[in-house]
Amino acid sequence: MSIEARRSAVTDSSPLSLSKSGTTTCASLLRELQEIWDEMGESDIERDKMLLLLEKECLDIYRRKVEITRKRKSDLLRTLAESEAEIARIASAMGEQVSTGQYEKMNGSLKQKLSLITPILESLRVKKLDRVKEISEVQFQIARISAEISGAVQHLSPDDINVDEVDLTTKKLGELKSHLKELQFEKNLRLQQVVSYTGAIHELAVVMSLDFKNIMGEIHASLVDTASLQPKSISNETLARMTSELKSLKQEKQCRLQKVQDLGRNLIDLWDLIDDPSERNPKFQYAVRLIDSVPDDTFLPGSLSLDIISQTEDEVARLNVLKVSKMREIILKRQYELEEIYKGVHLDVDDEKSRGIIVSLMDSDGVNVSELLSSIDKRIAEAKEVAQSRRDILDRVEKWKNASEEEAWLDEYERDENRYSAGRGVHKNLKRAERARILVSKIPTLVENLTAKVKAWELDRGTAFLYNKAPLLRTLEEFKISRQEKEEEKRRIRGQKKLQDQLITEQEAIFGSKPNAKRPPATTTTTSGIITPNGRRFGTPSSHLGISAGRERRESSAKVMIPVNYVALPKDDRRSS
Repeated sequence: MSIEARRSAVTDSSPLSLSKSGTTTCASLLRELQEIWDEMGESDIERDKMLLLLEKECLDIYRRKVEITRKRKSDLLRTLAESEAEIARIASAMGEQVSTGQYEKMNGSLKQKLSLITPILESLRVKKLDRVKEISEVQFQIARISAEISGAVQHLSPDDINVDEVDLTTKKLGELKSHLKELQFEKNLRLQQVVSYTGAIHELAVVMSLDFKNIMGEIHASLVDTASLQPKSISNETLARMTSELKSLKQEKQCRLQKVQDLGRNLIDLWDLIDDPSERNPKFQYAVRLIDSVPDDTFLPGSLSLDIISQTEDEVARLNVLKVSKMREIILKRQYELEEIYKGVHLDVDDEKSRGIIVSLMDSDGVNVSELLSSIDKRIAEAKEVAQSRRDILDRVEKWKNASEEEAWLDEYERDENRYSAGRGVHKNLKRAERARILVSKIPTLVENLTAKVKAWELDRGTAFLYNKAPLLRTLEEFKISRQEKEEEKRRIRGQKKLQDQLITEQEAIFGSKPNAKRPPATTTTTSGIITPNGRRFGTPSSHLGISAGRERRESSAKVMIPVNYVALPKDDRRSS
């Protein structure tokens, strides 16, 4: 700019020298400077130099101001870009769509845009902080439970958790929560296992009088230290130790139970051998009660302790010593027991000879008395086995014998001519006779089945079945033959009686009937000694068989016409002759 132009600019700016508020402005200062130069008489060259310097300084000031303002604009742009990038980053990390609304449609200034986007960013930052905190808490719980399961000794705090802020989505949070839920479920299962194992170990420790706290302390200190805040250990190692300890205790319990059961059986055998009630100490009845127990049963506290087992062993040892002193009496008692078993199943045994052999063996020096007792016990076991095998056959023999006895009674009953006479016990005899006939009808089947059983037994054993020193098969065959002979005899007698009745009827038809001089009186005496009238409803044996009274009166006259060689003549012919 030329000097004239600068001067005119100073002159032209005079109207604007004062602002509306009356404050000093650049124009007023320039005018004042011009006046001072006029008073000083500064040359135009000097004035131009000073104006050039002043203009340069003003340009420098403006330039610096523009640079500062440009930098502020750049900062605003950078801040706006960073805000947009952070919004996008947070939205991406959280897997959400962020709606910027007015901001996306706005064409205003940078400050306006920044004023709209800043609340959105702050809201996202708060939301992100909450999400990070939530994820951190879940990860902390996961890490803590994982450490408990693995058994790692760690002192974790929430500050030790590093959250991956790249993935803060609800999906990631859901996966972490699902994993935490699985770990919590597994933790609960492990706690239940620990409680179950603890209860089982405590029960076994009480039964066997073991130190429960010492056992659990060796597994893990947290299982017995209830005062500290340390949670119970649920690690794999702890569960494995508890499983191993429980298995070991169960095996120990089974061994002790087996030992007590063996001692109980020994006690029973010794008590039975000694047979002295004063030696049956009630204190050791528990060992007898446990003989039929199984390891899973419930036992009284201390019932399998080592002290009790030791006391029982001492008692068994004492009774064994006592048994030796009473061995002679015990052996003879066993021999009597063997003989009773043989007698009970009808086996032949020479009692005197067997006892003599036993006594001579006990008196000899070279015989071990315990081995002799064991030999007799073995024979008793064999005798019981044989007796058991004979039991079914002997039961059938008893049924056969009862049926045979009933048959013999029935035969005698039917031979009694006064069996239908009125009197005490008649109705009972009639009922018994009915039952006896049914039972007698089953005798052939009983004999056949019994014979088949005996043959099968002999085939299996390879020896004859003896009953009262005789082969039972031979006895059965003899019974069959005897019964057949009896049946033949009965049929022969029935035939003779039928023929006799027929001849009597024919004689009555030819000669008529006449009174019998030897007719029995109106009353008769029964087999029981009771006198009853013959005219009662039961009638005489003849009327029971269907023969009329008229025929009975004509009996004597008809009998004289019977041929002399007839073998079935009634006995009262001699009385009438």
